[in-house]
Amino acid sequence: MNVKARITTIAALFAVCLASFAATQAAEDRSLVKIGLYPPQVNLKTAKDKQSIVVQAVYADGVTEDVTAKAELKLVGAACARIDGAMLYPVADGSATLECTFNGEKASAPVKVVEATAPRPVSFKLDVMPVFMKANCNTGSCHGAARGKDGFMLSLFGYDPDGDHHRITREQLGRRINLGVPEASLLVQKGTGSVPHTGGKCFETDSPYAKDMIEWIANQCPKDPADIPYCDSISLYPEQAVLDGAGALQQLTVLAHYSDGTERDVTSLALFQSSNDNSATVDKLSGLITAGKRGEAFVMARFATHTVGSQVIVLPKGLVYEASKEQPSNYVDEFVLEKLKKLRMNQSPVCSDEVFIRRAYIDLVGQVPSPEEFNAFVADTAPDKRAKLIDELIERKEFTELWVSKWAEWLMMRSNNQVSYKSIVLYYNWLAEQIAKNVPLDQMTRELLTCNGGTFTDPATNFYELERDNLKVAENVAQVFMGMRIQCAQCHNHPFDRWTQNDYYSFAAFFSQIGRKPAEDYRESIIYNRGGGEVKHPVTNQNAVPVFLGGGQPEIKGGADRREVMAEWLASPDNPFFAENFSNRIWHHFFGIGIIDPVDDIRVSNPPSNPELLKELARRFTESGYDYRQLIREICNSKTYQRSTERNESNATDEKNFAHQNTRRIKAESALDIISQVTNTKDKFRGLPLGSKATQIADGSTSTYFLTTFGRATRETVCSCEVKMEPSLSQALHLLNGDTVNSKIKSGDVIKTFVQNKTPADEVITELYIRCLSRKPLESELTKLRPLFADEKGYQQACEDVFWALLNSREFLFNH
Repeated sequence: MNVKARITTIAALFAVCLASFAATQAAEDRSLVKIGLYPPQVNLKTAKDKQSIVVQAVYADGVTEDVTAKAELKLVGAACARIDGAMLYPVADGSATLECTFNGEKASAPVKVVEATAPRPVSFKLDVMPVFMKANCNTGSCHGAARGKDGFMLSLFGYDPDGDHHRITREQLGRRINLGVPEASLLVQKGTGSVPHTGGKCFETDSPYAKDMIEWIANQCPKDPADIPYCDSISLYPEQAVLDGAGALQQLTVLAHYSDGTERDVTSLALFQSSNDNSATVDKLSGLITAGKRGEAFVMARFATHTVGSQVIVLPKGLVYEASKEQPSNYVDEFVLEKLKKLRMNQSPVCSDEVFIRRAYIDLVGQVPSPEEFNAFVADTAPDKRAKLIDELIERKEFTELWVSKWAEWLMMRSNNQVSYKSIVLYYNWLAEQIAKNVPLDQMTRELLTCNGGTFTDPATNFYELERDNLKVAENVAQVFMGMRIQCAQCHNHPFDRWTQNDYYSFAAFFSQIGRKPAEDYRESIIYNRGGGEVKHPVTNQNAVPVFLGGGQPEIKGGADRREVMAEWLASPDNPFFAENFSNRIWHHFFGIGIIDPVDDIRVSNPPSNPELLKELARRFTESGYDYRQLIREICNSKTYQRSTERNESNATDEKNFAHQNTRRIKAESALDIISQVTNTKDKFRGLPLGSKATQIADGSTSTYFLTTFGRATRETVCSCEVKMEPSLSQALHLLNGDTVNSKIKSGDVIKTFVQNKTPADEVITELYIRCLSRKPLESELTKLRPLFADEKGYQQACEDVFWALLNSREFLFNH
């Protein structure tokens, strides 16, 4: 090896050592801030009870570590329990304190033991049913299928435990259970794999699952009493973890809370699942998390009808990170930057004035700035010019039209065989008036959901005319106003959320008394409160009692309109889902992705990417009196909204934490309006005068080839998935060869004005760039385009070619 190569090698080794040293120093500089002891309290009841303990260390850099095995645990006070590793067992009735010490930091939890020597008989609902869930016996791919499997059927996800008890104990007597020899019961032998089983081996013969099942059969398969305590919630600990490097471990513990006030460790019975196995896998039996590649995962635990989750962030081992020193503009930036620090990401810089003005115009009014507006804004040196522009755009009528169009999608405004075009226009005008007057969202919601009268005289009643199936009405209300898809709970308990069949029919009961009758005009219907009518639960065959979704049971007196009771709760601070749902929907409009995405699929297994931010948005939205214009101002004035779409090394892979702004295809209606705007042409739509905009179309059944091709919502359902924002080959071909762009370039007066004034080539190119892209052309772009104007005879064609190329560019079709 020559001297030069040797020096290069030494330098490379030195660089590696230096980097390693820096990483080591970063790791060594990590100081312990606190330790968490979970669960925060321990309540043990009966001799069979136990409680697993988890100790989590939190370091100054935000990294966490499971130090359960390293920590010192001891009981202070009465000798009411014994510690065996990370498990606590009852010994005698009494109270004590569990103290934990690790590297000088301390934490404690109260311990209470009652009925320490009393046995606890196995319960079908509390012990056996959870085994079916844990072993996946009652899933749709196994015995939970509509017709069961191999002659044995269980209710899907255990929505009908009484029916399951009957099928096990009464169907095919003597086959599934053996009261004389419980361990020889087919129910046990199939699960342990002692006999052939299509589902394979589900648990070991000496496992607690098999033992509980055998004990229940030995006790003659008792049916639980009607007043047996039920699980009303569960807690998962720890709630967050930031793991340092692949292979790092974090144990979870799950605590069930019952209706009689008791608690129980159900870690061994809970079903675990990770939203991102690439970053964090979880052992489905034990709940032990193992870190993988860098990223974020949401690890869920399900027990009974409840699902909860824990946020897990995985970082590269010993990652050296220097946080940005940029100061936030408002609370939006504070919460976003805090999350980015946890992820060890740095945000992209704030975008230029040229990018900002185009972005703000498209997002706020569905247009692009005119050349005059662009030049004035860029030349303005006022430090608050962006905030002023936001305020100005929010007050324009186009802002109202844009949001009315969005609401028209959510409310399915579309004429059909049962709803006339006139009804839709009146409904649309009512909505436009509400938004133009900035009626608080809670007030507008209550008026919409409690309306009575004719669909012509009281247009809001069309909400109940567009959908006449009252079960569907309940589903639509939940999806539009709370962001929840509860449809699958109509047939069985929701597999990935808290909603049960009982919840579904109890909420639907609020809409069971909606009446509809014809008016004098055959096109009009009258919506009223019938004062009677019930929804029957398909399992119990009993009338469902109205209960708020995720809330309590209200008192409804006499013939009171149930909708009024429901709407009063729905659009109030008592219902946290209302403000969070609309905060999330508004956020989605300005980023192309919601904090929860899809925006109308809010569930435990689809968590917010930044829960603290969402809660703060919702809190401020509520405190403002549900003034969505104020919320929009706060979002648009943040640096988070105003960031560049260009990514840096640390946030190159970020798609949901808002470290940069997202490149978004312009929505169909706005795209057509912008093309008409920059070409100075007019469109004609059904029922609207010449020159109206696509965002003003009231009826979802009114469309054009362009709007259909670019994914305009058909408004046949309330689902957000109806709006298609993905680019496609059909869109590209239509822009290249279709009538829309080509005909508008030729029929508009933009090119004609250039030709009449013999405008110089550089001025033509510059104005077209400002018109279409809200920026001036680069010198390199001018250099490439000038030769098109070399031949005076081809001047008009050159103008049209440049215009056509800009309208077909990706930069034009996307908001960036």
